[in-house]
Amino acid sequence: MTTTTTKSCLLGLLLAPALAAQDAAAKEGDAYQFTIECDVNATPVSNQQRAGTCWSYASGGLVEAEMLRMGRPPVNLSEMFVVRMCYEEKAKRYVRMHGTCNFGGGGAVNDTFEVLGNYGAMPESAYAGLNYGTKVHTHGELDEVLKSYLDAVIKNKNRKLSTAWFKGFQGILDAYLGPVPQSFEWKGQSYTPKSFAEQVVGVDPRDYVFFTSFTHHPFYEQFVLEVPDNWTWSRYWNVPMDEMVAMIEHSVRSGYAVTWASDVSEKGFASKRGIAVVPENDITEMADTERLKWEKMDKKERDKLIYSFTRPVPEERITQELRQQAFDNYETTDDHGMLITGLARDQNGTRYFRVKNSWGTDYNPLGGYFFASQAFVEYKTLSWGVHKDAIPQELRAKLGID
Repeated sequence: MTTTTTKSCLLGLLLAPALAAQDAAAKEGDAYQFTIECDVNATPVSNQQRAGTCWSYASGGLVEAEMLRMGRPPVNLSEMFVVRMCYEEKAKRYVRMHGTCNFGGGGAVNDTFEVLGNYGAMPESAYAGLNYGTKVHTHGELDEVLKSYLDAVIKNKNRKLSTAWFKGFQGILDAYLGPVPQSFEWKGQSYTPKSFAEQVVGVDPRDYVFFTSFTHHPFYEQFVLEVPDNWTWSRYWNVPMDEMVAMIEHSVRSGYAVTWASDVSEKGFASKRGIAVVPENDITEMADTERLKWEKMDKKERDKLIYSFTRPVPEERITQELRQQAFDNYETTDDHGMLITGLARDQNGTRYFRVKNSWGTDYNPLGGYFFASQAFVEYKTLSWGVHKDAIPQELRAKLGID
C-alpha cells in the first residue's frame, strides 16, 4: 500500500487516497510511504480517453497551472481546439511533403503553445470536440479517415491539386469535432479565440522554453529532436542529465509546473499502482546490505517482488550514456505527455516527482496522479518545457535566454 504525508508545500495540496486494500498483506514498514515536500497548484485531472492526444492535455495542463500561478481564475481549456488546429497544420505539411512525414493524433509538448500564439484558446464549454456520437474522446476512426483522405489527395489523380482539398479536410474535422466558432460566450462576455487567449488566459507562449538531454548533439545548443511526433521540427535546448533533473526540481520548488514527455513502456511504469521506477536487476550493483537480502531469493522470487510494487526496491543508477543507448535503440520513444507538479521522498529518502496524468481519476488510487522516481525521470525523459523564469539563472544566462 502507499501512504502520503505532507512535509511542506508551496501552493497547497489535496492529498490522494492510499492504495487499495489488496496490498494490506505488505508489511506497513515496507510499503511505499511518500512525504510530499512541495506541490504546485494544478487544475483537476482530465481524461483523454481513447485519443492519442496526451500532449494536448500535458501542455494545456501547464497553461492552466500557469494561470493559477499568475492569480487568474481556473479555466478548463479546450484540448480539442488545440488538437483541431494541429490537425489542420499537420495536413498542410503532410501534403507538401508528399506524405513522407508523420501524420496522426500524436504531438509534442510545445504544440499547445504554438496554437496559443497563432490561433488563441477556448474553454472546454465552447469546443468539446465531441460531434460523432460518443460521450468520450475516441479518435481511432477519425485518424484513419483523415489520413486516408490526405493519402488520396497526395496521389494527385488530377495531376494538379484541387482548390477544394483543404476545405474537404476541414469538413471532416467539422463532422467529427464540430465547426470552430468564430466567437463564443463565456461568463456573460463574447470572445474570439484570440481575445480569450489575451484577456482571460494571459499566458505568453514566448515565455516557455523546451529542452531535451542527449549526447548525439552538443550540449547547450538547440537541435531538432528526432522523434515522429515532433511534426513541427521544433528545436529543443540540449542540456546534460544532471542539469535536467536540477531544472525540473528548481522549477517545482519555485512554484512552476513542468510539461513532461516520457517513455512509459517500461515494466517499472505502473501508473495503476501510482508508481514509476527503474528496478535494479543486477544484484552485484546493489549496496552490500541490499545485496544480502536479495541474494537469498531466486530470480523468479525477485521479479515477483520487484514488480509487485508493494514496497520500495533498489533502482538502477542512470547515466547519460544509458539514457542515450535507450534512445538510440528505440527503447525510449515519445510515448506520453504529462505534467510534473511536485516533489516527494519515500521512507528511504529516495527522490520522486509527483506527476499529473490524463487518464482520468479512477484508473488508480491516487486520483490520476502517480510518483515517478528520480531514476525513472533520468532514464525515460524525452523532453520537457518550463517558463523561462523557472530555469536556473546560471543556465539561463549561459544559453542566452532573455
